[in-house]
Amino acid sequence: MDPYHLQKRNVAILVVSQTLFMVAAITVMTLSGVVGQQLSPDPGLATLPIAVMMLGTVVSTLPASLYMKRVGRRRGFMTGASLGGVAGGLLSFTAIGLGSFWLFCLGSALLGLYQGFAMYYRFAAVDVASPSFRSRAISFVLAGGVAAAFLGPWNASLATGLVAGVPSGGPYLVIAILALLAMGLLSQLRVPPGGEPRPGETTRPMPAIARQPAFQVAVIAGAIGYAIMILVMTATPLAMRARGFEMGQIAFIMQWHVLGMYVPSFITGSLIARFGVGRILLAGSVLLAGTVGVAVLGNTLVHFWLALVLLGIGWNFLFVGGSTLLSTTHSEGERGKVQGINDLAIFSLVAVGSLMSGSLLHHLGWETLNLIMLAPITLVLLAIIWLRMNSAPRPATTGAGIRDA
Repeated sequence: MDPYHLQKRNVAILVVSQTLFMVAAITVMTLSGVVGQQLSPDPGLATLPIAVMMLGTVVSTLPASLYMKRVGRRRGFMTGASLGGVAGGLLSFTAIGLGSFWLFCLGSALLGLYQGFAMYYRFAAVDVASPSFRSRAISFVLAGGVAAAFLGPWNASLATGLVAGVPSGGPYLVIAILALLAMGLLSQLRVPPGGEPRPGETTRPMPAIARQPAFQVAVIAGAIGYAIMILVMTATPLAMRARGFEMGQIAFIMQWHVLGMYVPSFITGSLIARFGVGRILLAGSVLLAGTVGVAVLGNTLVHFWLALVLLGIGWNFLFVGGSTLLSTTHSEGERGKVQGINDLAIFSLVAVGSLMSGSLLHHLGWETLNLIMLAPITLVLLAIIWLRMNSAPRPATTGAGIRDA
């Protein structure tokens, strides 16, 4: 197969695999709190399975990257889908059948491991794509979340009665089946030689890589943008319920939020190629600030809808932009540790955000919670401006991602 068709085929495999994973992730975010409430001995622990999933991602993300550096993307992704997706889905299903809350939390932790591996699908898109196609390849992979925005909630609701003797267990059985399908697809992934680790390649120590302004801004934009998104997203259903909205209205808002997160991925790569990664990062920060503005202006359904759509688009620009910028900061041999540190930073903040969300909403209220998000948003803006100042004197040969910042 010629290189052009090979890269298209590889990206298509990653897009479908991303969709199958996102169905699992959205199912957990939609249903696991309800299941946790049913199984938990303490109502205050209802959302613990979701937090455990995030912690599972934090713990596994760096080892996943280093493991794939040693064995390659294909084997690593298949390991994540089997040990995380298949085993996690089956264990969660079994836990519901047995009525065991703590076994259900263990299943959630394995699903977090699935996420720890699956988050590297976007970086694998860089490995399999030509330089001119890389930012678009990342965007296409993330665009797999568009289909999952519909399939995830449908799975969480329609499959609950799939197994009569295990109420609410069906969606987790579906997760295991879809992960098994993903394993079959990923077995056909063919990463070109340039995308595999090269034994004996000279690499820089991590502190030297981390001193690069582009690396620092890529991590700041990705981690803070994701943490803000997860914190506000997690607080939204609670805030809407407190204002009397029905669950159907909340589901409508959350579905539009997920669409806001992933629909822009069809064009984000093209926007980066045209305007430069720095301008897209700036636009993402401005959109997050717009979320704050809309949220404090009112509490109608329209206010929540617009705020959550802006939140999703702002996250997309920062996440895709940060991922693209990060790819300019390391060599092939440095890839594993750099991407691992990046995602470790991201999901550490995501875990903190998901754990703090309910407490901040309870003590501060919806409007104040959003207003304090202006501080981290400002930090991202200042970091991007600092990068542009540090990049200006660099020659054009330093790389398109840095030059265009």
